[in-house]
Amino acid sequence: MSAVPRAISLLRSATLSDGSVVDVEIMGDTVTAVRPAGGTPSAAASETIDLTGFVLLSAPAEPHAHLDKALSWNLIDPPMGDLGLAIQSWKDYSATMSVESIVDRARRAALLLLQNGTTAVRCHVDVLSGDSPLRGVQALVQVRDELSELMHIELAALAGPTIPTADVEAALDLGVDLVGGAPHLADDQSVDLQRLLAIAAARGVGVDIHTDESLTGDHTLAELARTVRHWPKSMPVTAGHCVRLGTLEHGELDDVIDEVLASDIGIVTLPITNLYLQGWQHPVSTPRGLTAVRRLLDAGVRLGAGADNVRDPFNPVGRSDALETASLLVTAGHLTLAEAYAAVSDGARSVMNLEPAGALVGAKAELLAVRGGNLADVVANAPADRYVIHAGRLVAFSEVTHHTPLPTRTAEPTELLLEKR
Repeated sequence: MSAVPRAISLLRSATLSDGSVVDVEIMGDTVTAVRPAGGTPSAAASETIDLTGFVLLSAPAEPHAHLDKALSWNLIDPPMGDLGLAIQSWKDYSATMSVESIVDRARRAALLLLQNGTTAVRCHVDVLSGDSPLRGVQALVQVRDELSELMHIELAALAGPTIPTADVEAALDLGVDLVGGAPHLADDQSVDLQRLLAIAAARGVGVDIHTDESLTGDHTLAELARTVRHWPKSMPVTAGHCVRLGTLEHGELDDVIDEVLASDIGIVTLPITNLYLQGWQHPVSTPRGLTAVRRLLDAGVRLGAGADNVRDPFNPVGRSDALETASLLVTAGHLTLAEAYAAVSDGARSVMNLEPAGALVGAKAELLAVRGGNLADVVANAPADRYVIHAGRLVAFSEVTHHTPLPTRTAEPTELLLEKR
């Protein structure tokens, strides 16, 4: 295999999730033909990949990352625990960070995502406290620019309740795409939510809000939905976490979902981080730290799924692999395999306001090929053999060789041999 990145014009003998085996033609960043395998391509194929034995999928998108926090667990050595402990650990450490140190971790974390197949990332980046509040923003803008030919990265300014409005506006001036925040941490959740939405409305940008990240207490999702009801499509609205939805009674839950549908808000569930952070106060019958994924999907809400934090105070584990998130949605969220993978791919892209992708004529050539026989095999085993295509170009591939001894076969007993005769 030659060096990456390189343009690809033909994928041969790929198995789709429905079991069909096809050839896929690509021109530029777009899929132009999908035909039964073995046919004659419509044009001479200059760059071809043989995907015999691989499942071809829409490339994952990560709709909720924290690249500025990623890979910091070993540096911080924080106590394991709930959201409050994680926030305090991060606050203490973040006061010591330089732009260069954030760049280094964020770049490595982004490339881990790319290596595993994720070609689009929405990253929440903290607007920090202190004299240099934009260190994280400066670092992530640099990483976004460095990797722009390899993957799509967009940024949301994560502003806590004590962060001045002027600092959020300064982050937007530096090139951040969206306004973010965490009103559930404020003494008055509604006041902080409305402050963040007013900043976005004044600047004409979308929002991605950490929403109702608790199992009990007040919730603001319905208020968010009513406030943005008439925002234009150019100002997309996303609500992440929404853990409180998972503990509401059916009637109240249905009322909130109606508000979400009326405003076409995208919801992002983050199983690995919220399963870790929520429920520490419930040693018996520990509740799941998930939003109401089944009810949201059945109602027709746009649902994406992501990993959120990776190996930092908010989540000590994580493989930077969308197949891990999909597997957790099956296990903890009771989604089907197809629904779970859709949440980390097509659903995530929809929440991020990106164009449809996959092995469909006219779709964007954002593709992931994983060695395996079918979708269940791929989600269960997460094989490392992969080809990653972004904008019609091969941007990463992994080839793994296994060395496993075979057991010695013993001779069959003489009596058994006689019976077979």
